[in-house]
Amino acid sequence: MRVRYFAQTDTPMIEFRDVPVAETRDRDVNTTADIDGDGNVCPIRLERASERAGIRQLSYERIAA
Repeated sequence: MRVRYFAQTDTPMIEFRDVPVAETRDRDVNTTADIDGDGNVCPIRLERASERAGIRQLSYERIAA
């Protein structure tokens, strides 16, 4: 999994798998999910995230299994 942040559009992208995208689905005007040929979510993008969720910083924590 990889998380990237695009500052110009205030968009975090959470990429679950790096595979070809078959379809892009809009959840709303600022939220999209790309779907692979097997119906699995690849990345999710949340445009204008700071404004929509009140997020001022991003932190990441990995929890051991």
